[in-house]
Amino acid sequence: MKLSSLPNRIFIKLLLSFWLCSSLIIAIVGLLPLLQQNHDQTQMTPRLEELLERVAIHIQTHPEVLTSGREQRWHRIKEMDHKPVRFYLVNEQGQVVNTDRVSRGMRRFMLLAEEAARPISHQFKSEIFFGPHEFSVNGSKFSLYGRMAEMHPRPWFFFFADNIIFTLVLAIVLSGLLCGLLAWHLGKPLRALKASAEAVARGELSHRADNSTTARKDEIGQLAVAFNAMAGSIESMVNSQQRLISDISHELRTPLTRLQLALALARKKGQESTELERIGYEAQLLEAMIAELLELSRAKLNLHESKHNLSLSETLGQVLDDAEFEAEQQNKRLLIDIDEQLILPLTPRPLSRAIENLLRNAIHYANQQISIKAVSFNDHVLIEIIDDGPGIALDADLKAIFDPFYRPQSARERESGGWGLGLAIAKAAVDAHKGVISASNVTPHGLLVSIKLPT
Repeated sequence: MKLSSLPNRIFIKLLLSFWLCSSLIIAIVGLLPLLQQNHDQTQMTPRLEELLERVAIHIQTHPEVLTSGREQRWHRIKEMDHKPVRFYLVNEQGQVVNTDRVSRGMRRFMLLAEEAARPISHQFKSEIFFGPHEFSVNGSKFSLYGRMAEMHPRPWFFFFADNIIFTLVLAIVLSGLLCGLLAWHLGKPLRALKASAEAVARGELSHRADNSTTARKDEIGQLAVAFNAMAGSIESMVNSQQRLISDISHELRTPLTRLQLALALARKKGQESTELERIGYEAQLLEAMIAELLELSRAKLNLHESKHNLSLSETLGQVLDDAEFEAEQQNKRLLIDIDEQLILPLTPRPLSRAIENLLRNAIHYANQQISIKAVSFNDHVLIEIIDDGPGIALDADLKAIFDPFYRPQSARERESGGWGLGLAIAKAAVDAHKGVISASNVTPHGLLVSIKLPT
């Protein structure tokens, strides 16, 4: 495998994406406290140094303030822009000598200052701690610290360091969004490939994966290219098979025509016999079967024939008249319920042939009544043909009766002399309209054939 193709592999994409996403979040969460500490802890400003120095000089000048009971006089001094400043005097033993109330923040700051080994200032929430300023009084060393209420301007992102739970929730949400974006990036072409596979499974053999999917350089793009090659091979094989059936049917008509001509000449010469009658009958059956094979082949080869917006009632007018007449001859009744204003994209001849085959099949097996109706919905038209005949016993047969040459072993088919091509022709015509055809038994008896055509 070439090294240049590695970045386009899905494994590499997933690895880099998740690794970068997690590393970025960990780095941000980990660096925030460090950035905050570097921002909050700085070198003490000259103004604060001057303040501590003045207080130290005051203590050196008036050492009596260190005596018991007088230290509270200078524990709080109005200073620094009228803001109260608290001072903490620490002896050599690290004890605060001027007050017993030492805040937790001050103790933390004293440790930070001891680690820094130099005077510093540190921001703790809304207060600033500063110091130490070291000096001597009567040979004893002291350290002076200060504390005042003041808020330095802080970068906006320090808000996240102060709100850890919110930061964690935000990190989880952002990581989810990043991973969701990656999943969408990988899932979109896969969904497109799934739709293409479903289209081919429905019989749309000319359907191919779109260019945006095949242009990808990763495994999904390679899969799309392979899928298109497979679909092309399947389409070529199926079309070749249909053309072969069509060509064979055409070729069979030539000797069949000669056979029928020979039979006609024999009858003309008075050579009548039971054998010749049987040959003539079988020749007629063979002619009818070849005609249906040609019709089925033509319907499957012209799946993408252009359609026109036509009235369903007018398109099926002649077929319905013929079916009504045929039903009357068999003392049966055909009920028609199709709105004359119902218009949808149609290819007239294949659809007419499909409805004709279905109606003849229903009339043949019906006991007394057949009905056909069409109902319009938002995105499709539903055509239903119902008879009150024996129906089909096995559920498996209900799905298979639209396959060519399939004849179920049921009471409905044992009496039939057909070849199982009529319903296959109907299905091919419905497929050409990108519709769906199905069959089901109705209660108490009978068969329902439903056709759903897109509008």
